[in-house]
Amino acid sequence: MRWQGGRQSDNVEDRRTEGDDGGIPGGTGGGGFRFPSGGGMQSVRGGGISGILILAAIFLFLKFCTNIDPMQILVNGGLDQLAPGQSQTEPSPASRPTAQANDQMTQFVKTVLAETEDVWSGIFQAEGKQYPPPTMVLFNGQVRSACGFASAASGPFYCPGDRKLYIDLSFYDELDKKFGASGDFAQAYVLAHEVGHHVQNLIGVLPKFNQMRQNMSEADANAMSVRVELQADCFAGIWGHFTQQKGILEAGDLEEALNAAKQIGDDTLQRKIQGYVVPESFNHGTSAQRSAWFKRGFDSGKLDSCDTFSGGI
Repeated sequence: MRWQGGRQSDNVEDRRTEGDDGGIPGGTGGGGFRFPSGGGMQSVRGGGISGILILAAIFLFLKFCTNIDPMQILVNGGLDQLAPGQSQTEPSPASRPTAQANDQMTQFVKTVLAETEDVWSGIFQAEGKQYPPPTMVLFNGQVRSACGFASAASGPFYCPGDRKLYIDLSFYDELDKKFGASGDFAQAYVLAHEVGHHVQNLIGVLPKFNQMRQNMSEADANAMSVRVELQADCFAGIWGHFTQQKGILEAGDLEEALNAAKQIGDDTLQRKIQGYVVPESFNHGTSAQRSAWFKRGFDSGKLDSCDTFSGGI
C-alpha cells in the first residue's frame, strides 16, 4: 500500500500507558478477529431457528414482493436515526502521548482509519447522510470498553455501546507469524472489517441482531453471527474498492487481504488450533466464505452487493 504521507485520523485514543485493570458491564460487541481456543463459543440462550428465518423472510419479501431494496431501507432507516440534535457518543478527549505514539505501525493504523473515514463519508453523503466515524482505541494487554473487559487475546473488536474499535497492535505480529497472513493490506483489512461493524451499527444491523440473539439457541445465534460477520467482510471489500480507485493499492495487495480472510476462517483456525472443525460453532464464516464476500464488496463497491441475509452464503 502507498499509505505513507496520507492523512492520519484524529479519532484515536491511545491507552497504551493506562494499564486498564477492571471491567465495565455492557452489551454485545460487534464481532472481531478472535482466534478460537478450542473450547467452543460463548453460550447464547433462547429459542430456535425462527429468528434467522424471520430476518431472511423480511429481506426476500421486500426484495421480490414489493420491489423495495432492503439494503436501501437499512441505509435510510438506520441513518435517519442519526438526525441532527440526537444524542451521540461524545468525542474522546485528546489522549496523552506515549513512547509509541509516532512509531510506524501507529502511523499506519491512523492513516488506514482516515482512509475508511473518507470512503464511508463519501458513501453516506451520496445517500444524503452524514457519517459519524468511530474512535479507534489503541491498548496494550487489556482494555475496558462499554461492552466489557477484554484482553489482547480477544483480538481487535468493535463495541457498539461506545462506537469505538479496539486493537492491541501486537495482534498483527500474531496474524503474521502464527497464522501466515502478512502484508500491510492484510493489516488494513482487519481495521476495515471492524469499521464495517461500525457501519452495521449505524444502519441498524447490529442492534437488530443483538436483539434477536437474546431469543436464539447458541447454534442459531452462531449461524446469524456468520451472516453479520460476512457482511462486515463485504463492507471491508467496499472500502478496498474505493481505496484501489485512489491509486493507493499496489500489486499483490488484494491477494494479501484474500489470504488474510482465508487464514482467519473458522474452519482453518479450528483445524490449526484443535485439529478438527465444529461447524455449528462457526460464528465468523469459513475461509471460502470470508474471502468470497470480501472479494464481492471489492469488485462491486456497492452496499446492495453485501446482502448476506437473503439466500445462501
